[in-house]
Amino acid sequence: TAGMDIGATFSGFPDTGNAAAPQDVQQAAVQKEEARYTFPPMPKVPSDQQDAVDRFIYRRIKPLFDQLVKERTGGSGNPENVREMAEDVLGDILKQQAQHIPAGLTQEQMVELCLAAFLDYGPLQGLLGDETVTEIMINSANDIFIEQSGNLFKSNLRFWNEQELRRVIEKMVMVTNRRIDDQQPYQDTRLEDGSRVNIIIRPIALSGDSVTIRKFPNKRLMIDDLVAFGSLDAAMGRFLQMVVHYRANVIVSGGTGSGKTTLLNVLSSFIPDTERLVSIEDAAELRLNQPNKVTLEARPKSLEGGGAVTIRDLVINALRMRPDRIIVGECRGGESMDMLQAMNTGHDGSLTTLHANNPRDAIGRLETMCLMAGMDLPARAIRSQIVSAVNFIVQQSRLPGGARKIVSIQEVLGLEGDQVVMQEIFHYKRTGISEQGKVQGYFEPTGVIPQFVSSLREDKVDFPIDMFQK
Repeated sequence: TAGMDIGATFSGFPDTGNAAAPQDVQQAAVQKEEARYTFPPMPKVPSDQQDAVDRFIYRRIKPLFDQLVKERTGGSGNPENVREMAEDVLGDILKQQAQHIPAGLTQEQMVELCLAAFLDYGPLQGLLGDETVTEIMINSANDIFIEQSGNLFKSNLRFWNEQELRRVIEKMVMVTNRRIDDQQPYQDTRLEDGSRVNIIIRPIALSGDSVTIRKFPNKRLMIDDLVAFGSLDAAMGRFLQMVVHYRANVIVSGGTGSGKTTLLNVLSSFIPDTERLVSIEDAAELRLNQPNKVTLEARPKSLEGGGAVTIRDLVINALRMRPDRIIVGECRGGESMDMLQAMNTGHDGSLTTLHANNPRDAIGRLETMCLMAGMDLPARAIRSQIVSAVNFIVQQSRLPGGARKIVSIQEVLGLEGDQVVMQEIFHYKRTGISEQGKVQGYFEPTGVIPQFVSSLREDKVDFPIDMFQK
């Protein structure tokens, strides 16, 4: 990259942090975006009709449906024709029951609702197809909460009984060929559209089977989308694009639901197509557009108790796959040590996330997770590995009111005694709370020029420094 005109490379970025974010740099990635499964929208049921619709589906239609399906299949049926047959059966039943269909719904709409109830995800089907819903939380069969626009609401939807909820749970784990039962009462999986799912069932969940679904946008978000949402400003986006492009090792830190995976997806889009990537996740969520990539997914143990493949196993194996960069969806344990060693041995520009409340806590979490690798190393040796490997920590937070923002970008400088030294490059300055309960504030640079930038400029890379001016 020596001598490259950074202004030309990143010409989509304006020189001021108050202008709009770029689109041209990632246009190729947008054009290459692969088709992604989307749940079709479901008929809207009026709130005052929800109970009547549930009674009609489960008390009147379900017994007739089960009886006719059994008669037509002789108790069997392959997945290729079950849905088509179910549509025919429901069409016949609903013609006979037309006078009992709840007001405001057509026969065709009832067929869709019945198919969702009997074959798909039941009352969740409409929520999964609703792009305004970002999270679904099932506390029990009749207790469903949703997140919209950063706020939680109790839904009027419910499962008819616990058996219906268990059927939906079993369908979810089948997507990734996993299992859930008394021997394995909790599980992580994903749905057809990539939504992340965590399930825990009785008897571990005392109030009933519980499911948490984290949805992701059908449209892949770009840096200009995050700027438009107010997650960061254009100067911060310009800086993050540059540090990823020039192979800085970046850790995205934040709490649960703060948007770490979304930001990791955006950062990964800045990696040049000429590099080979290996991504490693518990449940595959990243959407990489680079042509030379390998996606790896961890695997839980089998029914016999063996065959588990952990994140750490995959990180170790990835080192033998000639990657230019390694992307780990989230570091949670001993794989952190292997990730740091990869960053220190020729895999510059690697990315990962971890749970921490601030950048300083992120360093402490890394130390703790490295100890989980089982190596009897002194704390100073681990900290030396951290400061040698990690260049930047990007802190993502979910603020009161539901807004998700990058509240700090800090550079890791080195060790001073036994203390890890960091300097803040950008931060979010809070100014108060609005009447609607949302945090108010603005982004600003601290005025500090990162050492990483200084080293690039020594290599004749024209890295503009005006973005760091307060």
